[in-house]
Order: sequence, then structure tokens, then C-alpha cells
Amino acid sequence: MKKWISLVALILVVSIFVPLKPASANTSFSDVGTTHRAQAEIYYLVQGGIAGGVSSSQFVPGKQVTRGEAAAMIGRALGLNGERLNTKFSDVSSSNFASGYIKEMVEKGIISGFPNGTFRPYETLTRGQMAVLMNRAFNYGANTVSVASSTLMNKGIAQGMTDGTFGQDLTIKRGDFAVFLARGINMKFRTTQSETSEQTMYVNTNELYFRTGPNTTYPWMLKLQMGQEVKYSYSVGNWSVIKVGEEVGYVHNAYLQLDKPSATQPPVTPTPAPIPVPVPTPKPPVVPSNTLSDLVVIIDPGHGGSDPGKPSNGYLEKNVVLNISRHMNSYFEKTPIKSLMTRTDDHFVSLDYRVDFAAKNKGDVFVSVHANAFNDSANGQETYYYAKTAATNPYVKESRALSIYMQNRMQEAWPLKNRGVKTKSLYVTRENTMPSTLVETGFIDSNIDIAYLKSEEEREKMGKALFLATLDYFYHYSGRKDVLPLYEQFDATTSKKLH
Repeated sequence: MKKWISLVALILVVSIFVPLKPASANTSFSDVGTTHRAQAEIYYLVQGGIAGGVSSSQFVPGKQVTRGEAAAMIGRALGLNGERLNTKFSDVSSSNFASGYIKEMVEKGIISGFPNGTFRPYETLTRGQMAVLMNRAFNYGANTVSVASSTLMNKGIAQGMTDGTFGQDLTIKRGDFAVFLARGINMKFRTTQSETSEQTMYVNTNELYFRTGPNTTYPWMLKLQMGQEVKYSYSVGNWSVIKVGEEVGYVHNAYLQLDKPSATQPPVTPTPAPIPVPVPTPKPPVVPSNTLSDLVVIIDPGHGGSDPGKPSNGYLEKNVVLNISRHMNSYFEKTPIKSLMTRTDDHFVSLDYRVDFAAKNKGDVFVSVHANAFNDSANGQETYYYAKTAATNPYVKESRALSIYMQNRMQEAWPLKNRGVKTKSLYVTRENTMPSTLVETGFIDSNIDIAYLKSEEEREKMGKALFLATLDYFYHYSGRKDVLPLYEQFDATTSKKLH
């Protein structure tokens, strides 16, 4: 069993059988007729340039899927950059057809390589591997074969075998893979309609094309207008699946917002989908700077603008955490340590931008500030870091220590339930290349926690706590004795060594 579990994390690379370009929408495969069970799904993927045949006339649905074929098809479905690029793996050079997809999927934590630095590009894909990969690609949350396979079956994406098992160790065929991928993208193909349209959103541009699939290759059905109300269901890469009346289709995420646009709001100008900013090469191990002025703290107030975060009790998460972050920043401004905020006002900031901002400004630590919510049924404080040693962010021990000191100081500031320091694959902690933490200061929908979150005095206290926690990290973990005078400056003392 361990062998198969370990295999699901392996990188998927291009097969020699994948054509250099996806088949065109006009392709007709001699082996996929109108009576073939996967006919609709195969041609749906072909129409969007997501899948192609092994030749111009044959799809060969019964052929086993290679990891390369899967990487290419899922990468195209997510709208990833397929430009050929150098990778760090010995058997995937820049000449490899799928190198761009591979590189970006690794950076996003969807797939990874073997311990010896290879991909084994021509190995076939198992059904268990497929289940885990699709869960990661579509953010379903499962990372084990058993949970991932159950998730796909519950969503009507995958089906089990005739013997009642999922058949996790069996290789998957191209026709079956096409069916599962098409169902993941488009709920119309699923065996059960488990996705719901609960979130009301509004169009923020004029003449937005409402398409049948998640890229501009798919045909459009309707033109949506500025301020038009839609129902959001889920996302496929940078595209939102929405419902307009009884029609289900796709629009780019950039052209939707939670608040109805005002009559004076200028429309968002349509632009090509942005290419994600490459993750910078990890820095060498942390080395203490010569002076305090060399230290850089990146403060990241979560959400902002069209993304309000968690709204409850008459308060919006984006506003509460911005206020706390400003207080944290105000303490650093009175010291030689340089602090920078990813946003200083109420505007939308993408996750890619936050990470890129931290890298460009050569941050020594990254602190993302949030407030939680869970249906009025939870309360307390918790802190997160990314714990995989092979992650893009190599500073696992440092991130853990930073998170411990953050949790400790938050508990000192507000006597709320201690939910502990936890690990989770969050974009800003995973993709940063410096010690990084994400703090949940409290639950905005909790009658207990809101008493602190809504108070300006308490928010200032929390800002100071996060400031002191950063000093604790520099003092105890990085050995920076020169921060000691800063504690005295603000009538505080060091914490105990906790890491």
C-alpha cells in the first residue's frame, strides 16, 4: 500500500505519444464514433484544445494514459503556461513538450518528482494517482487515495469497478481519463449534480462572453452586461463556473465581483489571462543581517477590494485585518526594521502579487493576517505554515518557529480558545521563498471573538502582539540579540524560547 500512496505524488510528464499541439476542434477520430461511451467528453476536451489524439485521425481511447498525457491535459484545463521551460529534473529538459506544464504544476503544489530528481516520464498513470491529482488540481482538499477517490465518486466525476472497489492500482485508459477530466471541468457531464450555486456575484465589465468551457477557444452562448447578477458555483483555474438563468457556463474570474457595481464604476477592461509570476529561486539559508535596518518584514492583510473575506456581525474580514496590520506596521515604523504591507488600503490583491511583492522586496519573514469564520459554531485563534520539506518554500523549520511565536503572542493579547499551530497547503505560505506564516486572529462570526475583533483598542493590542512575535522569532530563532532594546522601547519583554 505504501508503494502506491507514494506514487500518487509523483510528477506527471509528457508522453512520446502526445502530439506537439492539441487536436483542433474540427478533428474527427475514426475510433470515437457517435456510439462510443466517451464520445461527448472526448470531443468537449478537443473543442477547447485540452486533449488531442495520438495521431490526426485516432484518439485511441483504450490506450493507457501516461503521466505526461495527464500533465498536459490537466495543465491545459487549468490554463497553465505550456511554454517549454527548463526544469530541475534530469529527465525533463526544455525540449520536453510538457516541461512548461510540469514546472508550473510543481510550483503550485499539484505534483512533484521522485527523490532522485527524476520524473520517469513514460510510466502509466493509475486510477488512484488520477484521483489524487484531480483533487489537488481542482482544490477538492483530499491528498490520500481513499479520500480522493471517494470525493470524485461523491461528486459524480468517477465511478468504481464492478467488484465494488475503486480499482486504485489499475492503470487508467485515455477514454476514462477524458470522461473524468471533462466531468471535473463541466458539471453537465457528471452522474450527479452535487455542485450548488450559492454565491451571488456581479459582472464588472461590458459585454462579457459567457462560454461553454474555461478558455476563449470555447464558443460563447451569451453576452453579459455590466452589473448583471450571476450565481457562482466553482472555479476551473482562472475561470468561474456560473449560472445565468438555467444556463451554466464560464467567465474569467477577473470580471466578477461580490458587490454590485455602482453606476459610476468604470468597467474592467478585458485583457488576456495573465501568466502567473514565476516563483523566484529560493534564497540561501537565513543568515542574520549586519544591522536591524537590513531586516525586512512583509505584512500581508488578507483579502481586499472585491474579495471581502468573511463577512459577519456587521464586519468584513478585509477591513478588520487591514486595521490590525496597520497597527502592526506602525510599531515597526518606530524601529530600524523595515516593514512593508502588500496592501495599505481596500483594494484587491492577487495571491501571485503578494508572493511576488515579498520576493521583490527581499523579505526576511512574511506574516499574512486573517480572521476566520465557520457558521457561527467555532471560535479561537490558530496559525498555519507549510510543512513539506520539498516545497517551493524551503524554510519549513523557520516557518514553524515563526508560527509558534505568533500563536503565543496572540494568546497573550486576547484570551480566546487556543486552536494551535497547524500545517496546511496555503498559497502564500507554500509559494513564498522566506519564513512564512498565516495567522487567524479570531472567528468573525463568533459572539465571543467579535468582541475583540470589532474593538479598535483590541485590534491595536493584536497589532502589537504580532509585532512582538516577530521580534521573538528574530531573537530566539535567528539569534538577533540586537532586537533586545526594541522590547524595552515598547515596555515589553522577550517571550520564552518555544521552538
